[in-house]
Amino acid sequence: MDPERRMNHGGRRSQPRWRDSDRHVLVALRRALDRVLTRPEVLRAGGRVIDVGAGEAPYRALFEARGAEYIGCDIDGEAQVRFLPGQPIPLADGRADLVTSFQVLEHVWDVGWYLGECRRLVAPSGHLLLSTHGVWPYHPHPTDYRRWTRPGLLGEIETAGFTIVEVDGLVGPLAWTTQIRLLAYSQAARRLPVIGGALAAALALGMNTRMVLEDRITPASVRQDHACVYLVLARPAGSP
Repeated sequence: MDPERRMNHGGRRSQPRWRDSDRHVLVALRRALDRVLTRPEVLRAGGRVIDVGAGEAPYRALFEARGAEYIGCDIDGEAQVRFLPGQPIPLADGRADLVTSFQVLEHVWDVGWYLGECRRLVAPSGHLLLSTHGVWPYHPHPTDYRRWTRPGLLGEIETAGFTIVEVDGLVGPLAWTTQIRLLAYSQAARRLPVIGGALAAALALGMNTRMVLEDRITPASVRQDHACVYLVLARPAGSP
């Protein structure tokens, strides 16, 4: 893939617009990623990132801008490394300084296999950076199996051989109830002839603004246990 196309690949997810119906969630995730990636122990220049379930690699530019090598893995698409569900990913053990997984886990049937592969790929001194949904409408791509509570998600990750470093709950319940309504309203509006696109954009502008205000008044303690998305940083259990 040429560099210009790579930078634009998945651009809406990394740089959403105000008229996008999922903007608020995407902005929250992008800002949280930026905060984590500023920590030198998580990602250093020359480090290797393996993205398991990369899709269109929307955050590739974040890693490459920090001087890291990026390897995208997926079951289809234009991934650098292709693999089959339930089978070993064709990369050597401990090859990654950072293993990433963004909005993938809810689409995986065999969570134990998936997290086990993440654990196998990460170096002893490396980290896992994973996000997945606490709350979201059904969205098969091509499948969609589960949502997570905070304790349930952390328990799965720890069972796979990781120690939790931190977890960030993104988008609290005031905002995510608005978010779910916006997704439904936008879908209905786009079915209308002529005015559908403009109406959907206007709805998104107003309700995205509302979500910003709703998250500002939601206590962080509430958001941590009732989040739309959880971003987890973990390291291999027993690592220094």
